[in-house]
Amino acid sequence: MKNSFFFSLIILLTGCAIGTSSEIKSAEKLLSQFECKNIESTELAHSPITSYHERALAVSREKASSYIDQYKSGDVLFKIPLDSVVQQQYDVYKSACEALGGIQSETSDAQLNQGSENS
Repeated sequence: MKNSFFFSLIILLTGCAIGTSSEIKSAEKLLSQFECKNIESTELAHSPITSYHERALAVSREKASSYIDQYKSGDVLFKIPLDSVVQQQYDVYKSACEALGGIQSETSDAQLNQGSENS
């Protein structure tokens, strides 16, 4: 009886570790897409709104990276999957990039969407 309990516990923990590992890999793949192309911050007219969007770029990427690091340490912060949390931060990042005049390549967006669908 004890052996079956321990065996079940080991299987459960192994399954959780594999699921978490997969989630982390997917989130890291999303994080690699955080790239705002076709803007040059030195050429931007600096105004409060420009500063806001520049800060949104930095903060959303920092948050996503921090969440991934915390998950790697074993801290589960949210009830939704990690890659969904990182996707939300990517959406903020992309909006800020577009507001600054940056253009994401269609290839990157297609790869990102394909990666999200495969999760």
